[in-house]
Amino acid sequence: MTVAPIGWAISPRPVDYPVAVAAMEARAAAIAAGQAREIVWLLEHPALYTAGVSAKAEDLLQPARFPVHRTARGGQYTYHGPGQRVAYVMLDLTKRGRDVRGYVRDLEGWIIAALDRFNVAGEVRDGRVGVWVQRRTPGHVQEDKIAAIGVKVRRWASFHGISLNVEPDLSHFEGIVPCGIRAHGVTSLVDLGLPVTMADADRALQDAFVEVFGPVEPADPLA
Repeated sequence: MTVAPIGWAISPRPVDYPVAVAAMEARAAAIAAGQAREIVWLLEHPALYTAGVSAKAEDLLQPARFPVHRTARGGQYTYHGPGQRVAYVMLDLTKRGRDVRGYVRDLEGWIIAALDRFNVAGEVRDGRVGVWVQRRTPGHVQEDKIAAIGVKVRRWASFHGISLNVEPDLSHFEGIVPCGIRAHGVTSLVDLGLPVTMADADRALQDAFVEVFGPVEPADPLA
């Protein structure tokens, strides 16, 4: 089956979370109705916490630190903020076999392929959502999360998506238990010692996305 190019949009300035959610929900509904094209929207948010449908109250450690937004995506608490590339993925899963598990595997594969362009070995773990990297020191191996995944599917149109830590302030994660996982830390490309800019990350994400999902072309996220 030939799939039309997917729109690829990048917002140059931070986007407020409620604005992004409203735009995603409207776009997903239009995609499900056959009235809009598929799109991937890359952006940054101001510093905030989001609570997915499985979030536990005790995992919000510093409720006054940043705004907290309840959201319909899967998962628990996560952080978004400057230096983190968020990619909201709005696709018609009817065209892709209506396989949500397969879709999540494809998102994982996309992140792993993007990280590979920086010679970073991203991995997935049973029971731990997201993409992880190993940090080795003599006699010790530590696994830290570098990317999160949280999706919502409505009428077989996807929205929400992934977040990749490029150069966020990692201390901002201390206000939550990220994704409910206490035994592991959080890292970023820059924290790993790589001089990666957001533009570098965007190029890697786009190239890897094409490999996994198909061709893209520039688009307006709110059109």
